[in-house]
Amino acid sequence: MANYSEESPTVYFYSVREKYGCFSNFSPHGFELDGCYWPTSEHYFQAQKFVGTPHADQIRLVKKPKVAANMGRDRSLPLRSDWEQVKDDIMRKAVLRKFETHKDIREELLSTGDAEIVENSPSDRYWGCGADGSGKNMLGKILMEVREILRGVNEQ
Repeated sequence: MANYSEESPTVYFYSVREKYGCFSNFSPHGFELDGCYWPTSEHYFQAQKFVGTPHADQIRLVKKPKVAANMGRDRSLPLRSDWEQVKDDIMRKAVLRKFETHKDIREELLSTGDAEIVENSPSDRYWGCGADGSGKNMLGKILMEVREILRGVNEQ
């Protein structure tokens, strides 16, 4: 697993236990958003699939982000009809709040300079780069957008 260096202007992350693990939605960096406390950005993201239903609160209250992820991926539950249209904005909102809330990880994100950020997920071709590296890497793109937003705030 590569990490940022002058020779390799790409930051790869995946596991919360590795360098840049705070970029993962499973990292234990809670925040308040929409009037509730969320233990991780994964909790928030998965719960928004069922906003306005008891499932959203059930997801918010579980202890581990892996459990929240599994609950959110349960297709026996009624997924909101506009999910495909809103999921990127929901992720952006959660990631921004997470990094606004925690100074230490905000500084970690800003320390990546202009490096490309890639979620090195072998199994996720939408949020990550997938096993062959050709995935959309939407989480990495959102992290780079959030980095730009936070850079602008720090310059004011």
